Amino acid sequence: MSWHARRLVDLADRLASWFNRRRYDTLARHLGRSPELSNANRRGFVIVQIDGLAYDYLVEAIARGAAPRLRRLLSSSQYRLARWRCGLPSTTPAVQAGLMFGNAFDIPGFRWYEKDKGWSVECKLPRSARMLQARVTAANPGILRGGSSYVSLLDGDAGLSLLTLGSLADGRFLENVKGVGFLLLFLLSPLRVARVAALSVWEYLRDFFKRLVALLVPGYYRSPHNLSPFLNVIVNVLFRELQTFSAYLDIHRGTPAIFTNYYGYDEAAHHSGPNSSEAWRTLRGIDLDIGRLERLARRAQRRQYDFYVISDHGQTLSKPFRQLYGKTLGQLIVENIESTASIDEQWNTGEQMSEAKAQILLAELRDIEKRLRPTGARLLRAARRFIDERVPFHEQAEWNLARRNDVVVRNSGSLAHVYFNVNRRALNLSDIALLYPRLLTSLLEHPGIGWIVGRQGDPVVVMNHGGTLTLGNSAHVEGHDPLAGLPEPSYAARQLLQLAHYPHSGDLILLGAWHDGQVVGFEDQVASHGGLGGPQDYPFIIYPSNAPPSIYGQDGAASLYKHFMRYHSAGDGDASDSTSDITCQESPSRRKVSLRP
Repeated sequence: MSWHARRLVDLADRLASWFNRRRYDTLARHLGRSPELSNANRRGFVIVQIDGLAYDYLVEAIARGAAPRLRRLLSSSQYRLARWRCGLPSTTPAVQAGLMFGNAFDIPGFRWYEKDKGWSVECKLPRSARMLQARVTAANPGILRGGSSYVSLLDGDAGLSLLTLGSLADGRFLENVKGVGFLLLFLLSPLRVARVAALSVWEYLRDFFKRLVALLVPGYYRSPHNLSPFLNVIVNVLFRELQTFSAYLDIHRGTPAIFTNYYGYDEAAHHSGPNSSEAWRTLRGIDLDIGRLERLARRAQRRQYDFYVISDHGQTLSKPFRQLYGKTLGQLIVENIESTASIDEQWNTGEQMSEAKAQILLAELRDIEKRLRPTGARLLRAARRFIDERVPFHEQAEWNLARRNDVVVRNSGSLAHVYFNVNRRALNLSDIALLYPRLLTSLLEHPGIGWIVGRQGDPVVVMNHGGTLTLGNSAHVEGHDPLAGLPEPSYAARQLLQLAHYPHSGDLILLGAWHDGQVVGFEDQVASHGGLGGPQDYPFIIYPSNAPPSIYGQDGAASLYKHFMRYHSAGDGDASDSTSDITCQESPSRRKVSLRP
């Protein structure tokens, strides 16, 4: 580029910056300055989350030209890219709770069941999000105090939350004058409204045409939404424009902490694949908005900002369980929960089992054990020994054998929690083996189940068809280590041990089989997350280069929480020391990311 051309570009850039500053300053005056602007010497931060984009697929997107602005950021000396571990479960609720509050305890998935209360939890519902927010805020303050949260599940203690489920359930947005003000100012911006209208018409016609073609060519298009093309307009146009506009205003107001989540990519990846043309198209639109926000944050007048781009988890290509085997996971379980008539009859009476009857039961278990394959026999032998040592068949009010066939299955991608309502407390593996003698063996032999996890008192047992790993004070392997095929088996073991000890994890935890780069998912999705295996476990973070991360992080999102909380304790002046607590892990195979197409 010639010297004159460069001068013209610089002049146009300055004019555009001046125009945007004047326009957004005017809007910000209508809305009011940030209440924390008095401490403007404290550095602020902007976090942009791309929901569901794995580290590996970001690298592929950059190489394909689907994220040119992110490529430009990483080509400069101002930003770096790292892979990190999101932990288990690899779901948005757990990661956002860890990131925003440093507390993801007892969040076992995206969906779960609390059988002590009889509650079903699904985090996309406002009532469940409200419960989740109350649960995680009890221990620690949020990273967004005095800040804003847009299109998120949790609000991080933000003073202003827009389309954030954890706050929407409390009616906070409708009661917040500033929240209504954001909407009114958005509607009073003619150019932006015109842009939204044009993009909405285009998105609607595009989706309508694809649905029309799909009627003639089966499999041509899987829409993320079954109700109406209008939902695609809401996700890909209205929400994105509204949250970007709101973040613009916040930067001009000097708001100290800003979080916005773009989740259109996650939807496209679930239904079309993480590296599909639909996913790349969605990512290009998100990438455009990220470039604008980063440029604005870099030039902000009222506060200096550090800019971050992060994903909460990845996606792994998946094959739906129902498609592969002609039945759902729940249907498979129901087929295998029959028990013997003697056990049914005795426990249904509620009478205390005598020693003689216990000996009869043990004799029957010995006979069954002789007819099972080695893996099943090993499980039943452990159950029989446990019974023989304790004979726990005294009258117990919590047992309700009338509900022996009342089973609840809650799926989160390739992760499933199974609950047996025969007892309100968590069941041990020995209880399950005794109540349902066929079940564990059938699950172990099923090709769609990768791992079975259960408790036996305090120890946690991880099983598959090749062997058993007992976790607790010391690890013990019988047969082949069931986690040996994973990239980081010791890390997976720690995550499974923690997950199994959550109060509301299932009596059984099932994870879909993972092989050849694909995972078996328990939902009807082309790509899924929630469990173990593949890119779902490894999201990314783009962070300021003046703070290189440590190589090996153990705490997942909780370590990022510590980092962002240091902005609140930095006080006046430079807050660059806050970046010293970022703990990430570089990809062993991609320590240097090539940015060439």
